[in-house]
Amino acid sequence: MNILWICTDQQRYDTLGCYGNGWVHTPNLDRLANEGILFERAYCQSPVCAPSRGSFLTGRYPRTCGPRQNGQDIDGKERLFPRMLADKGYFCGLSGKLHLSACHDGTGRLAEPRIDDGYHFFSWSHHPQPHRGTNWPANEYQQFLIGKGMDYVTPDREDCRYVQTGMEEPYHQTTWCVDEAIRFIDTARAFGKDWMFSLNCFDPHHPFDPPKEYLQPYLDRLDEIPLPEYEEGELDNKPVFQRKDHEGAYDTRGYLAYTEMDDHDRRMIKAAYWAMVDLIDHQVGRLLDHLEETGLRKDTLILFHSDHGENLGDHGMYLKGPYFYENNVHVPLIMSWPGVIPAGRRSKALVELTDLVPTLCDAAGIGHEEGIQGRSFWRLLTGEAQLDVHRDSVYCEYYNSNINHRNPLAFATMVSDGRYKLVKVHQQPGEEGCGGELYDLTEEPTERVNHYGEEGWKDVKLRLLEVMCDRMAQTCDPLPVRRACW
Repeated sequence: MNILWICTDQQRYDTLGCYGNGWVHTPNLDRLANEGILFERAYCQSPVCAPSRGSFLTGRYPRTCGPRQNGQDIDGKERLFPRMLADKGYFCGLSGKLHLSACHDGTGRLAEPRIDDGYHFFSWSHHPQPHRGTNWPANEYQQFLIGKGMDYVTPDREDCRYVQTGMEEPYHQTTWCVDEAIRFIDTARAFGKDWMFSLNCFDPHHPFDPPKEYLQPYLDRLDEIPLPEYEEGELDNKPVFQRKDHEGAYDTRGYLAYTEMDDHDRRMIKAAYWAMVDLIDHQVGRLLDHLEETGLRKDTLILFHSDHGENLGDHGMYLKGPYFYENNVHVPLIMSWPGVIPAGRRSKALVELTDLVPTLCDAAGIGHEEGIQGRSFWRLLTGEAQLDVHRDSVYCEYYNSNINHRNPLAFATMVSDGRYKLVKVHQQPGEEGCGGELYDLTEEPTERVNHYGEEGWKDVKLRLLEVMCDRMAQTCDPLPVRRACW
């Protein structure tokens, strides 16, 4: 058995044809969904990179495994899934992003520090741009470009100050990530090794810079592209962080500020974002074809998901922050293994990305380590358990995770039972802002009207606050002996 683990960065769930998007061109990922199972209600455990990635690579919640915020290093004692597999004789590799530790610490070091992560092949590129703080090529992608006699350049603005033309496809970081995956797979095959590979391209994370040939089809129909889902005044009864980010992403006034854009800008950003997704799909198609051609497809479990979502102008904001709208925490999740996972199914079960590690442990036939907090849905995958039943609720957390909101600091948690979603902002006494959010995802999927303070919603609010209390308690480390006892 082999495992190909594909994780994109900042990709919303509604950006694939198989999830109902009629604009994007994603035939390869749609094919992967048809060959396996698509999860309609999969959720990350934080709307920010490092907390989410630490969580789904350990099967433990962000504040449990260490990186509860970007810029914080994962605990060196944590056990990543590739380490679990490597201990069983697997050959493990990575291309692209890892982001379990601080990537820019001001010292000019050349790469993200690593714990004993289990990766034998480590072709690291946190992002495609040259590394800040050093004149050296800090990542493997930059060294690849140097070897080709090229510089990383995105010089052309596309009639919009927020969108630019990116690297051509043969030299794009997404393409390079897939090239490295193929190189790794061929090496493992030559030596007869079972393998696991983590493919982590940076796209469709901002900046919005797809290759020209992928952007052009959207430019040809630009005026038809739907505008973001936003109504003037909808943030008035929402937490203060959202009102701040309406004026500029990451609480930085003027940075991708919805208020400073016109409809042309908003359509251009969406076009560029979708174009980046189309490029990802084309490159995933190359990889799927390679597995078919080498006879490895039938022996390979493939999973595809993202670490979290992107506002993309919805609710009057861009990028991400201390909020838990569906476009922030609801992620695509597709899994396929011909002959083992029945094809052509869609599951409505609530699943968390923490559940991936125990599920993959079951797939590989290795035991669950004691510290794992996720719940395996392997029997659901194989058809031995109900297709639409797994969890009663999903949980997400944001503990000052992007360190941009400083007055006040942003601490918030979310639970959803699939219909109702509750967010609690954990404020210090006297701090401004709304205390929480409450939505009915069935009746009001746009999440515009906040019912948190309404009299008629008290029973739902109390019930979900009790669920949240239990879920927060369950994030406590089940292995206290792994920390100092006294």
